[in-house]
Order: sequence, then structure tokens, then C-alpha cells
Amino acid sequence: MATTTSGDVLPKGARIFTTVPDLFFLPEFVFGGLVWILVASTRIFPENPLGWVMFVSIFCFIGTTLWFFIFLCGGNQSSIWPALDVGYHFVSAVFYLSASVELAYITLANGTLANSVIGQVLSEYLKIYRLDIAAVVMSYVATLLYFLHAIFSAIRWKRS
Repeated sequence: MATTTSGDVLPKGARIFTTVPDLFFLPEFVFGGLVWILVASTRIFPENPLGWVMFVSIFCFIGTTLWFFIFLCGGNQSSIWPALDVGYHFVSAVFYLSASVELAYITLANGTLANSVIGQVLSEYLKIYRLDIAAVVMSYVATLLYFLHAIFSAIRWKRS
């Protein structure tokens, strides 16, 4: 009977592009980066109510980049890495969920403000409002991707 060792549980090199939980790396980059770009491109008053959203998007983007390169280089072959993989993606999913809720609340508040403004300023508020709506959608998609990655990583961890 063949046994699975901890060294062959997690993929390394180009195999990360063929395994189910690790296929989520690239969409996490894309949607997380879009949240970062969209939130950074808006002007918000009062100052910095979206600091948590920016922290989460930058933290998860950099963390996922590091995680991706560790997997790509094969530095993930000890027995602790499957649990770390689950933990990182679960924490990222919880962070993104909290950031998504805050972003949706602020977008809703900005939408009521955009409805009350008249004239030339209206187009500027509508532009910011539409960018915020796109950021909310991308943030919830990123939340879903991190959550799915955590679930499939947990399944892989339990199989090892």
C-alpha cells in the first residue's frame, strides 16, 4: 500500500498551475489588485475611512505574491505548509469579508450623497460612486476566491 508523505502533498514549480486550490492564485492577484486600484483611485471625505480596505488589499496582494513564489520555487515541502496554507487563506478570507462589508457600507453612504448633489459636481460624485461599486464587487469576488482556496486547501490538508 502506498503512503503519502508530506513532501508530495503540496505542488511545486509549474504543478501549481494544475492543482485545484492553487489555481486560485492568479484570480486572487487580479481581483485583489483591482480592489486596491479602484479604492486608491477615489477621493473620499472625511479622510481615510477606507484605510482598512487598503490595508487588507495590499496585505493580501503582497502575501499572496510571496505565497505564490514560495510554492513556485518549491519551498513549501515541509509538513507544516499544508496547515499554513489553510490558515493564511482563511485569515485572508475573513479580512476581505470585513473589508468588503465596510466598503459596501461606505459606498451606500456615498450613493445617498451622490443623489443629493446637483449640477456639475454630480458627475464627479457619480464617477466615484461607480468606482466604489466596482470595488465592492471585486472585493466580494476576492473574498469568495480566498474562501474557496481555504476550503480546498483544508481538504488537501486533511487528505495528507
